[in-house]
This record gives sequence, C-alpha cells and structure tokens, in this order.
Amino acid sequence: MKILIIGGGNMGLTYAQSFLRSHITNKSDMMILEKSPEKAAILAQKDIGTVFGRPEECIPKADLVILAVKPQDSPKLFEALRPNIDPQQVFLSIMAGVKIDTIGAALGAPKIIRAMPNLPAQIGMGMTAFTSSEAVTRIELVTVQNLLSTTGKSIYVENEASIDAATAISGSGPAYVWYFMNAMTSAARDMGFSQSESELLVSQTFKGAIDLYNKSSLSCEEWIDRVCSKGGTTEAAMNAYQLGDVHRKIVEGANAALNRAIELGKQ
Repeated sequence: MKILIIGGGNMGLTYAQSFLRSHITNKSDMMILEKSPEKAAILAQKDIGTVFGRPEECIPKADLVILAVKPQDSPKLFEALRPNIDPQQVFLSIMAGVKIDTIGAALGAPKIIRAMPNLPAQIGMGMTAFTSSEAVTRIELVTVQNLLSTTGKSIYVENEASIDAATAISGSGPAYVWYFMNAMTSAARDMGFSQSESELLVSQTFKGAIDLYNKSSLSCEEWIDRVCSKGGTTEAAMNAYQLGDVHRKIVEGANAALNRAIELGKQ
C-alpha cells in the first residue's frame, strides 16, 4: 500500500515515523506532500519517504491519503486535490470538526475515514478514535486501524458524533492533565521545593497513579476512597475541591471543547 501524508507538521511526521518504525510500510511506499519549501527540505533530510510539493505529483500514486492539516486550511486543500483523485482511494482525515460528508462532497471521494488522535501519539502512547463512511471496506478499515495503532491505542466508533466527543476528551485531554500538573507544581514550589523537585514529585505521582489504576479493576472513586482517611490530609484536599466545585468545572471545560469541535464542523 502506497501512503501519502498531506501535511508535514507534528502529526504528519509522527505518522510517517511510526509507520516506518513498526515496519508496517517502507520508505519506498511512503510519500509526504508539504507546500512549504522550507518544511519540505527539513522533511527530505529525515529520510522517511519521498517529499512532494504539488498534489498532481503524488495524489495519483497513493492508495491511502492522510489529511493532516489544520481544519481552516481544508477548503483550499480540497480544491487542489479534487482534480487528481481516484474514487477507489481511501482518505483518512485527522482534521478536527470536519465531517465525513463535507470531505466526501468536497473531494468527490466515497471512502472516508475520520480519526481523532492526540499528542502522546508522538511517543507511541496516543489514543485515537475513528469512524468511517459506508463505502470503506472491512479490509481497508482493519488496515487503517493497524496503522493508527502504531501510535498507541485506537477504538472504532459507529456514530460520527463520538469523534467530536473524543476530540473533547482524549484529543484535548492531555492539556487538561498538564493544567492540573502545573497547578500542583506551583503548589509544591510554594511549599518550598525547587522547580526540579516539584516537577519530579508531580510527574511521578501522576505516572504512578495512572499505572496503578490501569493494573487494577477499581474505579477512580474507589481509589479515592482508599487514599482518603477520616479527618486526614487527602480528605482535606477533596473537601476543598468539592467546595470549589472543581469536578463540575472540569466537566464544563470538556463540554466547551466539544461545543467548539461541533462549531468547527459547521464552518
């Protein structure tokens, strides 16, 4: 299978490197389309496939085309791609908010897969939700899932609306985690720890808590109950969070991200 990645940014580069590292494809079957001459030159030096600057040079050669560009750039991109498209090609989009019907109509292509990865895909720890149009065959879907899984874990969802929801949870989610980590690091600094000590205390605490959660069958609520003791320090922190309605604020933030993803799809 010949793969064309359109966009040589963070995710485009992550996919190219992950696919090659997993030996699921090879450099001779990997192509990257990058409109910026400066970025194209940098990508060419990485030796991860053939780099092109114009759609007509590479689109006709591809079996799978990955759309890894910003959503706001999609109208111009679709216009440039359409004259060179074969209806049998499969298109995988990771553009937030851009619907399958929108992509299919703009490209004149029936086989569309829409996915939402997240940034930890860069280290093989990503989370990707994906769905597809009816024209995509089961074999094509399994092939794409195998590609996506080289960057972490992936789940198929039947309802396209779940992609917007995944955008709000796993797509934007790392920023929520880092926001909380930053607050805890600031608290540690205020308590007298150095910056490096604060970062170690917080990062190892997060890593340990997540690993412990993943290796057990207990829910978050059950783990909280295990850590909290009557009148203890953890209970004091939980009471402060409840008083500040932190739980509701986090849910509101995720819903704000969801609403924005829906808005992007309407533009």
